[in-house]
Amino acid sequence: MTRSLRAARLATFAYFALNGFVLGIWIVHIPAVEHRAGISHAVLGWLLLLLGAGAFAGMQLVGPLTDRFGARKVVPMSAALCSAALVLPALATNAWTLGVALLAFGIGNGSLDVSMNTHAVQVEARYKRPIMSAFHAVFSIGGVLAALVGARTLSWGWSTTATLTAASLFALAVTAVAAPALLPRLEAASAPERSTAKATTWRTTPLRIWALAALALMLMLSEGVANDWSVLAMRDVLDAPVATAALAYGAFATAMTIGRFLTDRVVARFGPVAIVRYGSALAALALTMIALSPSIPLAIAGWVLFGIGLSGTIPQLFSAAGHADPNAAGKNVSRVAGLGYLGMLAGPAIIGPLTHLMPLNYTFFLPVGLCVVAALTADILRSKAEETLPQVANPPAASVHTV
Repeated sequence: MTRSLRAARLATFAYFALNGFVLGIWIVHIPAVEHRAGISHAVLGWLLLLLGAGAFAGMQLVGPLTDRFGARKVVPMSAALCSAALVLPALATNAWTLGVALLAFGIGNGSLDVSMNTHAVQVEARYKRPIMSAFHAVFSIGGVLAALVGARTLSWGWSTTATLTAASLFALAVTAVAAPALLPRLEAASAPERSTAKATTWRTTPLRIWALAALALMLMLSEGVANDWSVLAMRDVLDAPVATAALAYGAFATAMTIGRFLTDRVVARFGPVAIVRYGSALAALALTMIALSPSIPLAIAGWVLFGIGLSGTIPQLFSAAGHADPNAAGKNVSRVAGLGYLGMLAGPAIIGPLTHLMPLNYTFFLPVGLCVVAALTADILRSKAEETLPQVANPPAASVHTV
């Protein structure tokens, strides 16, 4: 293994951590931004849709650009855009300027998401073994670091503008330092492959990629249940104290992060199909336990199992999409990431209205059903597995490729 390949892996870790850090700093300062802009919670909710719309647009735009120009050029540009746009919400003074700021920030975030995942697929292909899940784990670590930094700067009385500006400058510095270590265009694809890259980019997206994208939508919608409703369910359904209720999301996020650090070794042994099938099944079982739980400890245990179950699933889908066609990796990853992101956004829009018809915990049976469907259709990842995804040396018979 060459030193340059190790450096490329470290650089990819840096960009994933940067993305998690930038998003985390923004989330910590949402209340302050809302207050400065002088808007209500309802208006903020609508404006956050612009953040999601921008992210989706950035994903679809940057995917083909990454295939054409290479991740080494597109990842730093996307990271710089995302980092610079972080300052904009802090400068907004009304709903209109905040909307523009969130749209720009969303485009930067979506662009970085797809381009860095595409580069991660290329690094994984060169390593010839599963390493994708660890990148996603580091993304979570970046978010934790942002929460700690944000809490400290708020306690020091720093203004939102000062904190986001400092975070932006730090992220731009990381972008510049990590950029030279990314894989050159020639290493991402051989010369014969590059000669057909443009034609591949404009092909109709294969049905298998759309199937992977549909799985991403279902699983990311399910993941969004933990992000949006875990604490509220503990409060409203089990009447948990505020501090105890917060442990629900903390348990899920911690389990998700640890699970992603461990997933790559499991994938190397059993393959990505097993991760998606049994991970989704465990998630369905865990969420059922949460929905029917009569006690707080049992519910928290359920959120831990839910995090473990989902932890390795999405990285496998990104990896499978990226490895399906090296010449269209960016476009394929953008399809899977984009539809998955729509699932994350759709969760509140679906679960919220259902609470008018049934208790919140019973609405969880919708994502339970989606996880069951994902478990039953996990064989989608098996297509051309031995040809398109990295393998470990002398793998066991059950092993297939991964992300």
